[in-house]
Amino acid sequence: MWDRILYNLLQVAVVIGFAPLVEGIISRLKENLQSKRGPSVIQPYRDIWKLLHKDEIVSEQSSWIFRAAPYVSFSAPVFVALLIPVLTRYPLFFAFMGDMLGGGFILALGGFFATLAAVDAANPYGPMGASRTRMVGFLAEPVFIVVFLTVSFVAGSTIPYIVQTRWVTPIANFFEPAHVLLMIAFLMLILAEDGRIPVDSPSGQFELAMIDRSKSLEYSGRGAALMKWAGAMKFFVLICIYLNVLVTPWGLAKGTQPLEVLLAIPLVLLKMFGFILVLVVIESSLAKLRLFRITEFLGAAFVTSLVALLTRLSEI
Repeated sequence: MWDRILYNLLQVAVVIGFAPLVEGIISRLKENLQSKRGPSVIQPYRDIWKLLHKDEIVSEQSSWIFRAAPYVSFSAPVFVALLIPVLTRYPLFFAFMGDMLGGGFILALGGFFATLAAVDAANPYGPMGASRTRMVGFLAEPVFIVVFLTVSFVAGSTIPYIVQTRWVTPIANFFEPAHVLLMIAFLMLILAEDGRIPVDSPSGQFELAMIDRSKSLEYSGRGAALMKWAGAMKFFVLICIYLNVLVTPWGLAKGTQPLEVLLAIPLVLLKMFGFILVLVVIESSLAKLRLFRITEFLGAAFVTSLVALLTRLSEI
């Protein structure tokens, strides 16, 4: 039992420690594709370290929600890391405390507090970005529901460890039409939930065009560092769910030996690097959509997930 608790804590440490690195690699690769030198891959660590050592300025008019939002946003991906396979194929100590739907609710809780904090700050751009974020979330939630419903039909459960065993592990199941369509829909969902192109631009600096990033404009010092770190961890957790649960368990530890679990860290990061290359090509090949076109993008994701469900039902 104790070894599984330690492995759970190791998964949390991996998410906390390597999430900024993933963001740094993406930023560097996107700049390189544009024939630019780009920032160092460890630049996110430098930014977080710098912000942690700066003074934090909080408006006297803001409530406790504004002060609590960075901590809630930071804690949400940490809790989800206890529930999903980050390093091991077998369930760990907290694996059955919540399923994929529960993990989605926890991540949504962090986003909900960040949205409330943006409105609470009374900055004109914060509420604008918050309303746009809620619009994206309203359109993304049906996709989440249909994806989980399809997964439950196939695996008989929404526990991540059971899903990857009953659906992804048999190689023949990987090429099923329902599985392929589900992976496409979830990939589109990751782009929307993390505020990436074509839905949003993480590096955008124009306030009127911001969606996800506008929620943290009023934060400084420790609050800004936690919000930046929380965004990186949320993206890391979504990639783990996508790759380790829905795509392939390759790289995850099969045994309980400490060396095998530690070896899973570079293997999982290598698998993520392959996904990052695909993601960078997608982002660099597309332009940011106009606001009214985002509904079309998420509508296509919903239709894709719905077709995956109907395809699966027709096979039963």
